[in-house]
Amino acid sequence: MKSMVGSLRDLSPIVLVIAFFQLFVLQQVPDGIFEIIIGLVFVVLGLTFFIFGLEQGLFPIGESMAHAFARKGSVFWLSVFAFALGFGTTVAEPALIAIADKAATVAAEGGAIEATEAAMHSYAEGLRYTVAVSVGFSILLGVIRILMNWSIQYMIMAGYVIVVVVTSFAPAEIIGIAYDSGGVTTSTITVPLVTALGIGLATAIKGRNPMLDGFGLIAFASLLPIIFVLMYGILV
Repeated sequence: MKSMVGSLRDLSPIVLVIAFFQLFVLQQVPDGIFEIIIGLVFVVLGLTFFIFGLEQGLFPIGESMAHAFARKGSVFWLSVFAFALGFGTTVAEPALIAIADKAATVAAEGGAIEATEAAMHSYAEGLRYTVAVSVGFSILLGVIRILMNWSIQYMIMAGYVIVVVVTSFAPAEIIGIAYDSGGVTTSTITVPLVTALGIGLATAIKGRNPMLDGFGLIAFASLLPIIFVLMYGILV
C-alpha cells in the first residue's frame, strides 16, 4: 500500500500538467479518455510492483554479491562480474532495443544502409551490442575506480574531452544516436543493479564511503556508450 501511495504521488504532477493543458489550454477532451484512464491505472500498478521488486529483489542481490566478491578478495572475478553485469543488463534494456530498431529504420529510409530486413536487423544488433559492450567496460571501470580510490571528477572530465574529440571525426548521422545511446542505457534494468553493486562494494571495502565512493557508476554507463557508438559510426 505504501508503494502504491508513493507511485500515485510521483505520477500526480505529470497527470495534473497534462490535464491542465488539455482542458484549459487546448480546451478539449482527448479521444479515448476511458482507455487513457485505464492505461494510467496500469501505469500506477506497474510502477508500484516495479519499485517493490527493486526493494525486495534487485537491490539486495546486487549488494549481497558485491559483499561476497569483496570478501572473496578476487579482483579477477569481481571484474568479470562487473563487465558481465553491465553487458547483460544493457542487452535486456527495453529502451535500447527500441532506439536501436528505430535507428535502423531511419538509417534505411535515409539511404545509409540497405532497406532490407537483414540489413536493418544487422545494423540494430550491431548498435545494441556495441552499447552493451561499452556499458560492460563502464561498470568495470567504475569498479576499478572504487578499488583504486581514483577521483571520479577527473575521470569524467577526461571522458568528455574524448567525446568532443571523437565527435569531430564521426559521421554526422551517428552523432545524435550516440548521444541518445548514453541516456537509454541508464534505465529500468541497469540502474538498480549497478547502483546496488557500487554501494555494496564501497560498503564492503575498508576506508570507502558508500556516499562518496558507492555512486558514480551510472555516470560511466552514460559516458562510454557515446564514445563507443561514435567509434562504431566511424568504423562501420
